[in-house]
Amino acid sequence: MNKATLCTEQEISSLVHTFYERVTQDPLIGPIFADHVADWPSHLDKMVDFWSSTLRGTARFRGAPMVTHSRLDGITQEHFHRWLALFQQTTQELDNPALRERANDLSVRIAQSLWYGYQMSRQPDALPLTL
Repeated sequence: MNKATLCTEQEISSLVHTFYERVTQDPLIGPIFADHVADWPSHLDKMVDFWSSTLRGTARFRGAPMVTHSRLDGITQEHFHRWLALFQQTTQELDNPALRERANDLSVRIAQSLWYGYQMSRQPDALPLTL
């Protein structure tokens, strides 16, 4: 399936907004986001652009997620596991199986990459742990 036909922008927007609604209510990762996201409408727009770029190839996203995440203090594997669990809970509700599968695959790769980068920024001489 061609990236542009995998899903619609509305499907991506719905995925992002539903997911982050769960994130904000989550007792483990919600407080982290509350402490670091000052402008939720802008953050959601940026996340829609990110997922549109990765899932549809729109190339709209501009940002440095690795740098942003590596600045956070006290992040653990548990936080990344919770993020993935909430994301996959959200994708399980999608009516588009191709989108669900691709988004889940990408979410695991993204979480692992950010977790590696986070660890490397804190302990550059240690081998990073996998999720």
